Amino acid sequence: MSTPERLIEATQELLWERGYVGTSPKAIQQRAGAGQGSMYHHFAGKPDLALAAVSRTAEEMRKTAGRLLDGPGSAYERISAYLLREREVLRGCPVGRLTMDPEVVASDALRAPVDETIDWLRGRLAEILQEGLDGGEFPPGIEPRDVAAAVVATAQGGYVLARASGSAAAFDAAVRGLLSLLAPHPTPALPA
Repeated sequence: MSTPERLIEATQELLWERGYVGTSPKAIQQRAGAGQGSMYHHFAGKPDLALAAVSRTAEEMRKTAGRLLDGPGSAYERISAYLLREREVLRGCPVGRLTMDPEVVASDALRAPVDETIDWLRGRLAEILQEGLDGGEFPPGIEPRDVAAAVVATAQGGYVLARASGSAAAFDAAVRGLLSLLAPHPTPALPA
């Protein structure tokens, strides 16, 4: 792995673990096994490296979610696959945690990839929900954009509940609850 790649990967991990303020250039260099000269040769400074790391984290989340949301199956099955995928629940969402970092939120540049990724996720979920609605999988009257926002909020809120309780069970319960609300219900037979 090249030095810039090691620096970006180290910064991604440290931002997830410690946040922006807790991620010092020295900690990045130590984690990456790179010297100060190497870091500043490839990046203008911590903000530049943090932007590369945040952008990479956002890109990775879109790829992971996209593989599941664009995979085979009904709308419900694809949303279920996204919500039930393997996660490090107690570490929290690497993108969602960035929204709680005051330094990231205060920086338009650092916040942009986070906001774009969350917007992309809501949009993709809304498209899938609309497909399910059009195919009769979901009851008429649901608003795909609102339900998409609820899916994202459930996942992000599930991380918070799990971290607060120290147990992934809270995340799992939130996901099961949402999926039970979204589960396609058989259409009652009409009288002949």
